[in-house]
Amino acid sequence: MGYALGGLLRAAPAPPVVVDLGFGASPVTVLELADRLRRVRPDVRLVGIEIDPDRVARGLDLADPPAVDFVLGGFEVPLPSSLGVGAQPTVVRAFNVLRQYAEPEVAPAWEQVVDRLAPGGVLVEGTCDELGRLATWVDVRRGTDGRPEPRSLTLSLRLAGMESPSVVAERLPKALIHRNLPGERVHTFLTALDAAWARSAPMASYGARQRFVASARALREEGWPVHGGVSRWRLGELTVDWSAVAPG
Repeated sequence: MGYALGGLLRAAPAPPVVVDLGFGASPVTVLELADRLRRVRPDVRLVGIEIDPDRVARGLDLADPPAVDFVLGGFEVPLPSSLGVGAQPTVVRAFNVLRQYAEPEVAPAWEQVVDRLAPGGVLVEGTCDELGRLATWVDVRRGTDGRPEPRSLTLSLRLAGMESPSVVAERLPKALIHRNLPGERVHTFLTALDAAWARSAPMASYGARQRFVASARALREEGWPVHGGVSRWRLGELTVDWSAVAPG
């Protein structure tokens, strides 16, 4: 997922629950996520949720409750009884779930999921291509008023062979994909990122990673609220405050 969950999981009460919402045709993504997160928090519990009964059935063939389990459901985020009464997820990952929905349905879906989160929990909602070479996601928390509060947008790109960073526009989350138009903040941001990438062309002789690092630094120097540092930028990941890209 490329998302910095380590600190959040380490601070969570035992055992933290992580949900892969809409895990897709194969339950393998849930098992892979479990393997990765156990390196950070060995007692983590993974739950795969799908609205397709056949997909849930395939997952249950591989389940190992309460460590890894699968249930039928959607944005209401049901959790299996094996986790106990009152269990709440610390993290809900929802990738490629809202692509088929209309834009006005995004906020209600966020609200349903956020309402189920444990205190301090996060919804990671985004989109990626089939090979995971292009991805974007929004960090959504529960605001002080109890409503969803998007905090940031992250872009994740495979840098090798990339012509321009704005290629990721085709994988923007549903809340933004129809907003990549002149006059919208996300369009202005991607245009600025492309311009920084173009100006950093001399760094290409040192590799695409160094060029992207230079591009991220240039954006920050221009005043864009870019998060992180070299360790994330070298991976092709760039995070910016939601306020910088939010629909106008």
